[in-house]
Amino acid sequence: MSAPVSADTVLQQFRVVLTAIKTHFQQVERQAGIGGAQVWALATIRDHPGMGVGELAVALSVRQPTASNLVRGLAEHGYITHERREEDRRGVALRITKPGRALLRRVSPPYEGVLPAALGKLDGSTLLRLSTDLRLLISHLNADETAALRPLASL
Repeated sequence: MSAPVSADTVLQQFRVVLTAIKTHFQQVERQAGIGGAQVWALATIRDHPGMGVGELAVALSVRQPTASNLVRGLAEHGYITHERREEDRRGVALRITKPGRALLRRVSPPYEGVLPAALGKLDGSTLLRLSTDLRLLISHLNADETAALRPLASL
């Protein structure tokens, strides 16, 4: 049987996690000159040339308007191109440019952020426990659950 844990101890653990996230995104922004969500989007586009905005939204686990805003900013900086797809003129194919590749070389991974990278290293049973416990915590917060689809870097 393990020793009881106080709410203060868990609060301190949340502070450590949130500080790690914030520190990483500040470092990324210093290195890249753009936000962490844009860096993650850029790396995803690099890894999946020709993907569309909807596919990017799914890959980043964000809403399509959020992905569209990220794409617009990256295109304005010249880090990506977006060309109409031949088979479906409504869709676009996203591709990274030379300046986009150069930017990614200046940034320290993980491009997706430290929290998604750390969560990706956890086994299924740990993720299930975390999910169950966080769902309970969220219910006590009466939180806006639409925040689940906002990039951490924008919080």
